[in-house]
Amino acid sequence: MNPNEAVVASTRDLQDGEMKQVCVGQTDVLLARVQGKFYATGAYCNHQKAPLCDGVLSGDRVVCPWHNACYSVLTGDQQEPPGLDSLPAFGVRVESDQVIVSLPERGPDTVADYRTLPMAKYKPELDGRTFVILGAGAAGLTAAETLRQDGFEGRVVMITRENQLPCDRTELSKKYLQGQVAAEYPAIPLRPAEFYDQHNIEVHTGKSVAQVDAAAKTLTFEDNSCLNYDTLLVATGGTPRQLKVPGADLANVFVLRTRQDADQIIAAAKQASRAVVIGANFIGMEVAACLIQRQLSVTVVAPGAVPLERVLGSQVGQMIQQVHEDQGVRFQMGTKASQFEGQSKVEAVVLENGERLAADLVVVGVGVQPATELLQGVELDPKDQSVVVDEYLRAAEGLYAAGDIARFSDWRTGKAMRIEHWRLAAQQGQIAAHNMVGKSVKFRGVPFFWTTQLTIGLRYVGYATEWDDIIFWGAPATQKFIAFYVKDDQVLAVAGLSQDTEMAAISELMRLSQMPTVAELSRGYIDLVEQLKH
Repeated sequence: MNPNEAVVASTRDLQDGEMKQVCVGQTDVLLARVQGKFYATGAYCNHQKAPLCDGVLSGDRVVCPWHNACYSVLTGDQQEPPGLDSLPAFGVRVESDQVIVSLPERGPDTVADYRTLPMAKYKPELDGRTFVILGAGAAGLTAAETLRQDGFEGRVVMITRENQLPCDRTELSKKYLQGQVAAEYPAIPLRPAEFYDQHNIEVHTGKSVAQVDAAAKTLTFEDNSCLNYDTLLVATGGTPRQLKVPGADLANVFVLRTRQDADQIIAAAKQASRAVVIGANFIGMEVAACLIQRQLSVTVVAPGAVPLERVLGSQVGQMIQQVHEDQGVRFQMGTKASQFEGQSKVEAVVLENGERLAADLVVVGVGVQPATELLQGVELDPKDQSVVVDEYLRAAEGLYAAGDIARFSDWRTGKAMRIEHWRLAAQQGQIAAHNMVGKSVKFRGVPFFWTTQLTIGLRYVGYATEWDDIIFWGAPATQKFIAFYVKDDQVLAVAGLSQDTEMAAISELMRLSQMPTVAELSRGYIDLVEQLKH
């Protein structure tokens, strides 16, 4: 037998809809059986190397158990983010009842765990159009790559006011801020500069746009120069809200949105012993977790009863608070900051309840405001100034919006919503790009969010701003549970802890409109992975 191939299983080892991890030499391989045929791909998600065998197989696609990246097991092609690249696909043949996987002849030790999808070449002589992407976050980067993958041969221009290439913003409030990774950590810059050059994607960093005129299809920059476009994707994200209280402009009062923000917090933390975090949302709680692990004294201040109560409910919020308190984080709930005190830099936070908290640094995490003030000629929601888009993510003729700024209708309920999730932004960037090249693809994504705080890694599928009931499988206090958020007899969202495979199955059941009924869920545990196979 060829040294680059191996018998990895018997045909009796896997039934349709099953998969397992096998080995060919030194290379781990994911083996799957779909409609009687066997397929082999790379074994690990290229986002953060999660073992795909711990995810779920849904038809012919595998869903990563950690962050819900999706790949075709037939070809290895990436289908949904956050994974940027595709998996390698290997040859499979069956002899008698033996399943044999073949690796490339170059040898198993040099098999990459990913491959890029084919991208069109820039050919201005064939396509003179200019497509502009305003913003370089998850939506912007995914859109730029998708345009080339879809065969667009015109000019692709990405513009960002930040002084950096697109980076993994999710890590800024996790491993990066905690200090587990260095500045050159590969997941921070999502693509090297050479990647953009190779695919003729122009990236202009540190360039601010003063106005977008949708009718004239023109961008005007702060230096009064202009750029005309044929089609535009606006993916400018959000601007962190600042507290409008005395002392808010003191040194060492930070927000966290960019890598520069994170670097400033890290530098201040090295000289500090006491930190106050304003806000008990996901950013606030992740920052608190990072700073306590940097051996600072940390206090969280927020107006709610428990952290994340508006998103996850009181029981889950209480559990998260307890996890933080067990590590030394203190909480001042039910109050707000009324003033920051200090000479040149912050020295204390004064609360509305009259207490005074000594502080060497403060991180304000009270949400973001959609960065849409530069737009003219598009409909903005009067409440938060988000961009109203249709089911194709179109806001005006030749103009699309995606990510934190987009207000879209939930295809499950018809309710208009705006969601600040990293993976959703990437999903929308992908769909917007499809539509920019004329494919007419409706957005039918299922929101997914994850958070890592100290000893817990929570997954959240769907979206709910209010609910009539929460059905629990397991108790939040045990740190192993699934919570179903129910409104009008429909499961709108699900949160899970230590249930990664089940959460991956739930995301697929939601996508396929095959979730069990509320009555069925109320009766107790159902094997959701098994249900996905039927």
